[in-house]
Amino acid sequence: LICRGLVSSASRPREDSWLKSLFVRKVDPRKDAHSNLLAKRETSSLYKLQIHNVKPECLDAYNKLCQDVLPKIHEEKLYPCALVGTWNTWYGEQDQAVHLWRYEGGYPALNEVMSKLRQNKEFTEFRKERGNMLLSRKNQLLLEFSFWNEPVPREGPNIYELRSYQLRPGTMIEWGNYWARAIRFRQDNNEAVGGFFSQIGQLYMVHHLWAYKDLQTREDIRNAAWHKPGWDELVYYTVPLIQEMESRIMIPLKISPLQ
Repeated sequence: LICRGLVSSASRPREDSWLKSLFVRKVDPRKDAHSNLLAKRETSSLYKLQIHNVKPECLDAYNKLCQDVLPKIHEEKLYPCALVGTWNTWYGEQDQAVHLWRYEGGYPALNEVMSKLRQNKEFTEFRKERGNMLLSRKNQLLLEFSFWNEPVPREGPNIYELRSYQLRPGTMIEWGNYWARAIRFRQDNNEAVGGFFSQIGQLYMVHHLWAYKDLQTREDIRNAAWHKPGWDELVYYTVPLIQEMESRIMIPLKISPLQ
């Protein structure tokens, strides 16, 4: 009898979850790319997220090199791009650098910048020297969700959280529909910095960027969301769309426009 009771009680949440899944609101099929349905129409900005894993003994030298070179690219008017933010990961994968760039004008702007940088001897030397400091690197090209804030420079000090979600293929529009409503629960403290989804690189990736005064403020703001009617329901419906998720707590470098 005891074993039977344990089996019954253990299986009940699974049964409840399965039954509830039958009533999850579905998104009607669309005859258009999700990039056209979810991205900001008033801008043609393309974002590049760079993640560099640095040799531990080289992190200080890597940061100094970036602080010497990246602002020159950011400030040069001949390059239609801007450095949105640059950070070191504090909690998460260690000895890691994260850079976020914006290209005003989409893919043509990206091609223009890359073409001009190949002719820039200082940048060529920078890449060569940087390469000797890295264990690995990867990047993604992203678009920004239409319902998220535009990432703009802000004063600090702040810590930043980059929450990255690997979605199940085919669920991006469903995710967007839910978060278009969910974002309103997370605006009270101006913590929402930007929301993006991948176009090239690892696909069906979503990145949410948040700013907090400190870790305790982060905890307080996140806990407060659960007391707002409707937040728990939106979390319930979005969690099944996720295959994997990762959180990075990051500290901005001195040159970062997001402080």
